[in-house]
Amino acid sequence: MRLERGAAPRAVVVFGVAGVGKTSAARRLAERMGAAFADADDYHDRRLIAQMSAGIPLEDEDRWEWLWRLRGLTDAALQRGESIVLACSALKTAYRDILRGDGADTIFVELALPRVALQRRIAARTGHFMPASMLDSQLMSFEPLTEAERAGGSFVVSAASGVDDVADEIIAHLDAGIRR
Repeated sequence: MRLERGAAPRAVVVFGVAGVGKTSAARRLAERMGAAFADADDYHDRRLIAQMSAGIPLEDEDRWEWLWRLRGLTDAALQRGESIVLACSALKTAYRDILRGDGADTIFVELALPRVALQRRIAARTGHFMPASMLDSQLMSFEPLTEAERAGGSFVVSAASGVDDVADEIIAHLDAGIRR
């Protein structure tokens, strides 16, 4: 699914807790859409990465500047007339509210996976700063999509299948939303 010539650009935020497959799904989705890709982890302050690496959960106050930085990134792409896919934890509704802006051109895709599968994925990955011990704090903080967010076009996708299947399901939802 490449954006049709003249189609309105949009920001798609693929979100969820650690280990759900945000980065892989978002990267594949961006490829298929012909959109820019960004991983929110690349925009964390080094001090906060060190804090998370040490197993210390972030507080809301630690996240605000980062979220506004990400919002600036998506706003800039949209202002240039480009679509962007962002992989971001966006654990709370308040975080998504910042990322959403005026909301008309931002869609959130919540990736869902059972806890045991999340643990298995986190244990298998290498080279990531987030230790497996942080999963519990993320699950405790996580706020799923609200009814209002769903009414605005955001949706949930199971991350249990392969990355291609996840990207296909997201594209099907996005296509259906365009045709509404």
